[in-house]
Amino acid sequence: MPEQADPKLAADTQVGAPVGAGRNLLFLREEELRLAQDLLFFGYRDFTAGPDEILAELGMGRAHHRVLHFVGRRPGITVGELLGILGITKQSLARVLTPLVEQAYVVQQIGRNDRRQRLLSLTPKGEALERRLFERQREWVMRAYREAGPIAVEGFRRVMRGLMGPEARAQLERLEQASPARPSAASLARTG
Repeated sequence: MPEQADPKLAADTQVGAPVGAGRNLLFLREEELRLAQDLLFFGYRDFTAGPDEILAELGMGRAHHRVLHFVGRRPGITVGELLGILGITKQSLARVLTPLVEQAYVVQQIGRNDRRQRLLSLTPKGEALERRLFERQREWVMRAYREAGPIAVEGFRRVMRGLMGPEARAQLERLEQASPARPSAASLARTG
């Protein structure tokens, strides 16, 4: 027999209604948390499937995609900054970055103020590949945002930020500051 909904709780869960602290904590049950893990797993799997196909044709993988993404988001990023964003070792980055440089997707330049620095930027070939990968994922995000609506999009952003540790949040803030103004959730949900 299904549980009877508490009318007081049901009123707090109406679409768009704010939920006060300590109210309706049903989403914190273990099964709901496991469902959240399932959603993250399956969402990520399908979100990355299109780019994975493109990358596989080129003999690349997700690590290459991450480098292309973040170098494309921050042209002139230092190797040290990229290491901080990716949270990997220099050796791991070198295994991914070296072929990207050798195949002319990424260019390294000597730092202007510190000659020990290596500044990374995408070449036109790298920009074209990064754009192709982005466009495959853009369709998934736009569809999901349109289906969910602006309130859910803002909730999603809050949840994703909540999953990040302090260093990841700081990295995200630096990326947001370096990027053009972000469109509102409402405009993203409307556009296609």
